[in-house]
Amino acid sequence: MKTVKINYTTVKSIYSVLKKTTHMKNKNLKIEKRSFAFILLLIINLIGNVAITAQTITEKNTKPSLSVLNIDTKGLILEPTQMGNMVRIELEKLNLYDVMDRYDVSYIVEKNKLNISNCYGKICLLEIGNSINSDKMFTGSAELIGETIIITFRLIDVKSASIEKTQVSEFLNLPQELQSMVKISIRQLFGLSNEEPLLNYLTKKNNFESSTNNANKSSINLSGPRSGFCYFTGESGKVLSRKRDQGGYNSSPLMFQFGYQFEVQYLNEGNYQALFEFIPTISGFNQNIFIPSITILNGFRNNKHGWELAFGPTLGIVNKANGYFDAQNKWHLQEEWTDNTVKNPYSIQKQLDSRGNAELQAGFIVAVGKTLKSGKLNIPLNLYCAPNKDGIRIGASFGFNAKKNKK
Repeated sequence: MKTVKINYTTVKSIYSVLKKTTHMKNKNLKIEKRSFAFILLLIINLIGNVAITAQTITEKNTKPSLSVLNIDTKGLILEPTQMGNMVRIELEKLNLYDVMDRYDVSYIVEKNKLNISNCYGKICLLEIGNSINSDKMFTGSAELIGETIIITFRLIDVKSASIEKTQVSEFLNLPQELQSMVKISIRQLFGLSNEEPLLNYLTKKNNFESSTNNANKSSINLSGPRSGFCYFTGESGKVLSRKRDQGGYNSSPLMFQFGYQFEVQYLNEGNYQALFEFIPTISGFNQNIFIPSITILNGFRNNKHGWELAFGPTLGIVNKANGYFDAQNKWHLQEEWTDNTVKNPYSIQKQLDSRGNAELQAGFIVAVGKTLKSGKLNIPLNLYCAPNKDGIRIGASFGFNAKKNKK
């Protein structure tokens, strides 16, 4: 603890003021007392400030010193010296120790002609720690084993010659994220919390992908078969249920669908992916009906939970014909009006009709989905809605594929 001295000149000046104040010939005793009390408070305040300054200096000097030499690396792009510098930076950010500057370490090592090129073990580090008067020594290694990066850190107490803390962490093979791995491992060593999404991205192999845990900007691709059911409401549902001689399809408005989803990703950052989806589909073949369509969706997928929202146009080929509804609300083709003497009083309109000509029909779809994961298997589940003036088409579909990275 450092001794802090009060300036002699300051004390002498205060004493002179006190002396003059006590001997001054003032008839008003209250003024004299007030002056004395004021100067007394001034002295107490000065002594308090000196004590606080001394305590602050003492606290700053109580942080134990810590030295980092080289961190061993195998199968990685960083050299041991570079890895050591990276570890030193992360330790300084925590502000738990008085981390020795790398230039100071280099100076002492060169001055004492110490060999630290292969100094990773306890015995060697204790010798170096005693030579440079360091309270703690920090060592470790980072090694690529198969598809896993293993980072091991150890904190050595020089005085007790013992290993104080040890941390072994496993990460995915993402060498460009080494600094994040070092940060996570050091915080785990000292019992500090980490960002859960970042930890999952770097450690969980089958977690939903983002640019963080997909090296070289590769990303998961959910292209694959889609199958499900759709249900037609409104006038479209009624037309499907009619008999064929009335322009219907003599079928149920609930139809089976089969298609294939092609996926193109254009954004993969943070917790979200943005992508275009192209989905050609065939509906109704289970009821001897052929309704082809193609849907183009712009989608947003959450990497953490697998939820997805998408919307976009859909184009389909359907049979339509011009006709009219009579007074009994029965549908007729336009050419069925045979009375040439009287003009058809009913409004002519174009509607879905099995007897009509094939036409391209446009619509708009809004879809929500959730991707389930089982190991490398992806199972996307989707619900969608396509409203138009003839009714609403609602449906559900599911698909599957194995995890594959597209670069």
